[in-house]
Amino acid sequence: MAIKRHATAVWNGSGKEGKGTTSTQSAVLSNAQYSYHTRFEDGVGTNPEELIASAHAGCFSMKLSFVLGAAGFTPDKIETRCDITLDSGAVTNSHLTVSAKVPGITKEKFEECANEAKANCPISKLLNTNITLEATLL
Repeated sequence: MAIKRHATAVWNGSGKEGKGTTSTQSAVLSNAQYSYHTRFEDGVGTNPEELIASAHAGCFSMKLSFVLGAAGFTPDKIETRCDITLDSGAVTNSHLTVSAKVPGITKEKFEECANEAKANCPISKLLNTNITLEATLL
């Protein structure tokens, strides 16, 4: 079963002075502002790298829950941070930092499950970059 989702972006003006908005199908983002300043400086608004980081953290967390479930474990909580590195015009790294509370699992089994999730979540498969992981069992 194929699932399709969409988002839109509108950009007005030059790359440095212009500005844009992005919206998602679900309307969670509705004309969210982005610009050169929100991407390369500290302006208020979102940017593509932040959105990729959110997508990767969310996808990985859900995949890890599925992997843990298949191994016979139910997580109480999975918290993932994703840091995206943009360098010289390319995303060069996506670093996942996960901590989870999973009753009854060993540290070794948790790390095995986390690495499987890292390799197989759909966003990891999409990204053509180095993906690193730090996994902490609480």
